[in-house]
Amino acid sequence: MKLFPGCAEEYKMRHAEIWPGLVSLLKKAGISEYSIFLDEETNYLFAIFQAQEPILLEDLPKNAIMQEWWRYMSDIMESNPDNSPVSIPLKEVFYLP
Repeated sequence: MKLFPGCAEEYKMRHAEIWPGLVSLLKKAGISEYSIFLDEETNYLFAIFQAQEPILLEDLPKNAIMQEWWRYMSDIMESNPDNSPVSIPLKEVFYLP
């Protein structure tokens, strides 16, 4: 994902005040250990989380709370026409259990 220039502080603030309903939704989908990292030189974001049952993640984009969060964030980051963040799936090239 990628922030627009000058939006890093706003992005951090919005996540510091993440909506309780969104937290509940993510937890119900089995998400834990969720971290987002920022490369301050490029404004690229990298997110990683644990998912107990990855199949549950498929329903998240359809949820009204998720869609509202995407709309809320779309003014500070690159977004698709449905307001979801533009993201690039990464291929795992190394894992150490």
